[in-house]
Amino acid sequence: MRTLLATVALALALALSLPATAGDTDQAAAVQAMRQPNAVLIDVRTPEEVAGGAIPGARNIGYEEIGDQIAEVAPDKNTPIVLYCRSGRRSGIAQDSLQELGYTRVINGGGYLDLKTALDKD
Repeated sequence: MRTLLATVALALALALSLPATAGDTDQAAAVQAMRQPNAVLIDVRTPEEVAGGAIPGARNIGYEEIGDQIAEVAPDKNTPIVLYCRSGRRSGIAQDSLQELGYTRVINGGGYLDLKTALDKD
């Protein structure tokens, strides 16, 4: 029994120490959502990253602050929201946060360069 408990405790500790993984990214859905007149595009990267380039019209809100600031940007929880970062990991975390707050149309657009490429092709 002790061995089983020790194994479970170790597995739980390992699971809790693993970094968060990115949510599924969908550039095609992001591009489609951005065509809607009420869509909101949010860049969750750091200001330093944004200074190196951003998608026009994107608002910069760090992924750690998204829950505190989203109501100012999108008070309607049915607003289409497209998030992006450098790779899709932080935008996936932000997506989870917004969905927990009740936002229903949140899309992880993935990484900045991937989303920019998808928009350029559109």
